[in-house]
Amino acid sequence: MENQNRNVWNWGFTAGAENWNGRLAMLGFVSALIVEALSGQGVLHFLGVM
Repeated sequence: MENQNRNVWNWGFTAGAENWNGRLAMLGFVSALIVEALSGQGVLHFLGVM
């Protein structure tokens, strides 16, 4: 097994990039749920888009 530095930045569809993408997507989804629960409106209505 190779000993690689997990903090090295590699471009493209790497395991590290996919982990960060998933984590940020989860944060965005939970944030949208919190906004919807607190305001009583959907996110698009809250932002005035609809």
